[in-house]
Amino acid sequence: MGRRVLAIFAAAVIALVGVVSVLLYARGADARAVSANQPTTVYVSTKPIAASTMLKDAVRTGQLVKTAVPAKGAPAGVLSEVNAENSSLVAVTDIAPGEYVLASRFGSTPQGTKAIEVPQGKVAVAVQLSDPARVGSFVTPGTHIAIFDSYKIKALGDSKQAKELNDGDIKGTSLLLDDVLVIGMGSSALNPGGQQAPAGSKEVPAPQSAPSFLVTVAVTPTESARLVHAIATGSLYAVLRSSDLKMAGTPLVTDLNLFDLSAVGK
Repeated sequence: MGRRVLAIFAAAVIALVGVVSVLLYARGADARAVSANQPTTVYVSTKPIAASTMLKDAVRTGQLVKTAVPAKGAPAGVLSEVNAENSSLVAVTDIAPGEYVLASRFGSTPQGTKAIEVPQGKVAVAVQLSDPARVGSFVTPGTHIAIFDSYKIKALGDSKQAKELNDGDIKGTSLLLDDVLVIGMGSSALNPGGQQAPAGSKEVPAPQSAPSFLVTVAVTPTESARLVHAIATGSLYAVLRSSDLKMAGTPLVTDLNLFDLSAVGK
């Protein structure tokens, strides 16, 4: 009789432990389900990001955008924050659009030996600019710039008006390309400067020229022909543009209308 009571008591205890375990598991499962569906911040690439692009530049230009997804849908190691500690890191490889970008895709140096990645359907052209003409040190791979060309205006023909215009040495500046992707940066001296005078000579060495820099941009074949011609014949200047700027209709400015606001617009 005593053994039977003990067996019944043991069975009741086991059943009670089982019920409690089920309740605890169900409660934990509910908590895990709620946690898995909580929104978490991730960064998604909306455009191709070339290797060597700074993280902060990719965010600033809209190549990387922040969004929220359920925690269970976020890949392990996804980039969830851009701050002072990681904003200066660069893309170690090319990043395709539409990716949940992992934090490991950015580091201190790019991987591999490929110097630049030329977007499909475009060509790379190197443009030599002075430091001010490249917007100081603010233009980096991944940024978008507009390029202006300054040149001498010439009139065709031998009319009196054409001769006066040509003799006047009139300069003009026009918008050449309104939206150009920078895919590489490098430095090179445009003029290395004059050689030093021989020992004992009283000649003063020629002053060193201002430093110049190579900015490599991706352009269409048609744009490349215009750009190469402008490189050979004019003087180029780059401006850092905002992503939503519309520059169509930017007027030609010449020596004659520089201060005529009604002619050139605001």
